[in-house]
Amino acid sequence: MSDAAIRPDVRAFLENLSRTPLARLEELGVEGARALSKEIRAARGAADQSGVIVRDVCAPSAWGKIGLRCYEAEGEPASGPMIAYFHGGGFVLGDLDSHHDLCLAMVRALRLPVVSVDYRLAPEHPWPAAPDDAEAAARWIAANALDALGLRATGLVLAGDSAGANLAAVTAHALVARPAAIPLFAQFLIYPCVTPRRATRSLTENGEGFFLTRAAIAWFEANYRAPSDDPRFNLLAFDQSGMPPTLLVTASLDPLRDEGRRYAGTLIEAGVPVIFQEAFGNIHGCFGMIAAIPSSSKDMDRAFEAFRSLISEAAPPRAMARTSAK
Repeated sequence: MSDAAIRPDVRAFLENLSRTPLARLEELGVEGARALSKEIRAARGAADQSGVIVRDVCAPSAWGKIGLRCYEAEGEPASGPMIAYFHGGGFVLGDLDSHHDLCLAMVRALRLPVVSVDYRLAPEHPWPAAPDDAEAAARWIAANALDALGLRATGLVLAGDSAGANLAAVTAHALVARPAAIPLFAQFLIYPCVTPRRATRSLTENGEGFFLTRAAIAWFEANYRAPSDDPRFNLLAFDQSGMPPTLLVTASLDPLRDEGRRYAGTLIEAGVPVIFQEAFGNIHGCFGMIAAIPSSSKDMDRAFEAFRSLISEAAPPRAMARTSAK
């Protein structure tokens, strides 16, 4: 990828990044990487939650409680489904706070409820803890939208970024095989981790110096310890027939770019309606870096507009409304 293809604000971010420990995340170790991530979030200050109702709840599971954060737009919500969101972080980093700003932006733009899922992380809880939590949380959200969350939903969308996008697709496959309490409408996959078997041009071109590195990818997967051919990790290892309509976004400077492109093509070949977008000149993680890379807001807005189009075609003519508190 030529230097001219890098946006000015992306270039500035990468130059600053190269002088920080984040450039070699895998060398910090798990606790060091988590601590640094929290320091960076704390330095940004508290997010503006105006116009959004935010509540923390828990979903039960056979192995313990799963933390959830529910976001609702104040006032009259849009008709449509609710969104279960799975955060990125290589299955090792991230939590309800790490993607708080992104979830707020999603709710404000779409005026649909979002429920962020705090799934268990590796290496303390290696695969399949994350997909187990993701599926359990999605099924609980679908079954308890009204009673526990105060929402009357027409269906469910599974969304996520990076590792979270992998969990969204893995969970979608599970809900296609055994439906949840409300219909699965769509999946919204942001620069997804698709397959551990990579021999792609994007990994060669973008595997060093573009935030997510080849070494960091290997470190994340070594901690996650998922079998390379298992369909609950490798999205190319299962039949895509019957998967829900999909919005898939990649970034042109992302080492995962080509596997995201390939997955979009695989879905299309299986007859799944797909909207594909690429953030040209941008990097992995850009949707969570609006403050550092302001031009990413245009990529996010474009994705949200495409999502509205996808949902309007997929949604049955039923409304969703917030119920009055009991």
